[in-house]
Amino acid sequence: MTDTAFEGFREWVGRRREEHDTITEWPVKAMHATLDRDTGAPAQGDELPPAWHWLYFLDACRASRIARDGHPERGDFLPPVPLPRRMWAGGRMEWQAPLRIGDRASRVSEIVSVEPKSGRTGTLVFVTVRHTISNASGIAIVEEHDIVYREAARPGDPVPAARQGPANPHWSRAWVPDEVMLFRYSALTFNSHRIHYDTPYVTGTEGYAGLVVHGPLQATLLLDLAHAHAAPGLRLSRFEYRALAPTFGGLTLSINGSPAADARSAQVWATGPGGGQTMAGTATYI
Repeated sequence: MTDTAFEGFREWVGRRREEHDTITEWPVKAMHATLDRDTGAPAQGDELPPAWHWLYFLDACRASRIARDGHPERGDFLPPVPLPRRMWAGGRMEWQAPLRIGDRASRVSEIVSVEPKSGRTGTLVFVTVRHTISNASGIAIVEEHDIVYREAARPGDPVPAARQGPANPHWSRAWVPDEVMLFRYSALTFNSHRIHYDTPYVTGTEGYAGLVVHGPLQATLLLDLAHAHAAPGLRLSRFEYRALAPTFGGLTLSINGSPAADARSAQVWATGPGGGQTMAGTATYI
C-alpha cells in the first residue's frame, strides 16, 4: 500500500453518521428462534440481551450499490480500501443503561482510526468505528468495532495453526452453526456478505474451507454464556473480544468460559473441533 493511498484514507477519520430505529419485538422473537429457544413472546419493556442491538440500525443498501462480495460498495461511510477480503476482527462494548423493547433509539457512528499494517498474509488495513447508541434516557451502549481488510488468498497459502484454548473451562456449551442458522443470522442482520451463504464463492474466490460463521454471531454466543453465569447481583458492563481464526458452518463450535476468583470478570472463548480458538474475550461485571 502506498503512502499516498494511506493519506487518502485519513480523510475518512472523523466521518460521522446518525441513524434512528425502534427496538421492536420481531427481531428478538426471531433471534430466540434462531438460537432454538422457547421463551414465549417478547413484550414491551423487556431488556434487550447483550449484543442483540446488532439486530437493529441495519444498513439497507440498495441492490445496485452492492459489491461483488455482497457488502455495500466502499467509499460512502467506510473508506474505499483496495483490499478484497473484509472481516469482523473484534471490538469493545460498554453497557451504561439497558435498551428495551419499545425504545426509540439513535446510533451515532464515527470512524476513529484507519491503520495499515503488514502481517504474515500481506498487507492489512484496520478500520475502527465507534457507535454510540442512545434512548430517551441517554447513552445506553458505546461500542468500538474493528474491521480488517486483507489481500486475496493465494493458492498454497499456509493455514496458520489456531492457538489452543484453555483447558477445563468452568462453563461450556456446544453449538453446530449449520447452513440454516447462518442464513437466519444473515437475514436478521441484513448481512449479504457472500462468505456466509455462497459456498462456490467462499471456497473458490475467497479461499476458505467452507461457509464462514459470522464474527458477531460468535461474540453473541460468548456474551450469552457470560450473561447467563453472572454472579447474583452483578451484570455485564464491558466486553472486549478478538477474532482469532475462522470457523465454518456444520462444524461443532464450543463456547467456553471461566470466571475470575472475585467473579467480577470472566474469560470466554470459542473453539473449533480441534480445540483451536476462533474467538476470545473478557467480560466484566459490575
